[in-house]
Amino acid sequence: MKLIVAIIQPHRLEEVKTELYKADVNLITVSEVLGHGRQKGVTEVYRGAKETGNLIRKIRLEIAVNENFVEPTIKAIVKGAKTGETGDGKIFVVDLKECVRIRTEERGGVAIG
Repeated sequence: MKLIVAIIQPHRLEEVKTELYKADVNLITVSEVLGHGRQKGVTEVYRGAKETGNLIRKIRLEIAVNENFVEPTIKAIVKGAKTGETGDGKIFVVDLKECVRIRTEERGGVAIG
């Protein structure tokens, strides 16, 4: 089992969801977050001086999958989120030690769905 965490641009969320659904990945958690990567925030000129805003709005996706869905999930996220520009985001794949479905108390891959 893996937990896939992706940070993407907000305007790419619908495209990513569409690609995930095509890959038969339907269980996702979406959060609005703030952060920055290499672009280091938004740069504006104020009274002739460059000022960098701290954080940029991003979307964080969390998707728990069984091993056979890891690559299809990654490919779907990349296909939906990629614009080729700085700030497209990142995908992190983390080992998931345990998953428990609260309603039935099922554990492991069965609990993921």
